[in-house]
Amino acid sequence: MTGKRTAYSLVEMIVVVMILGAIAFIAIPRINFTGLYRKQANAIAKQIATDLRRTRTLAISYAANNTKGYYLQMVGSSPYASYKIVDTNSAATVDTLTIDSPISCTGGSLFKFGPLGNLLSGSSATPISVSSGGKTYTITVISATGIVQCAGG
Repeated sequence: MTGKRTAYSLVEMIVVVMILGAIAFIAIPRINFTGLYRKQANAIAKQIATDLRRTRTLAISYAANNTKGYYLQMVGSSPYASYKIVDTNSAATVDTLTIDSPISCTGGSLFKFGPLGNLLSGSSATPISVSSGGKTYTITVISATGIVQCAGG
């Protein structure tokens, strides 16, 4: 009696799974995560620039009730592990963000924005550098106007 086979045997399935497992065992450690880390650095740089702009906007928006302004402070030793946005008047933390470990964030650590949106004295004049995977992004705040620029690649 000869008939058509309609399924694979258990032994055949186990052999295929073992071969795929061996290939994965060899291939996964060789995967280059540099591209992923570059995209993460880009995302973190844009997030920091956005939050610096947000801090400036808060200082301008609430100028009538808060003449001391708002500040963004990088937290932890360089490379920084996180940052927070703080209302200078009440010392209340508005928001925080944790920076992923493969991302290196160095440079300026304190950016105080006054009611006119400019940087106040005591603010960092040094730009923030965000890097990973061989790519570096530089975030600069212009003191007189408080305008935030993000460049790099």
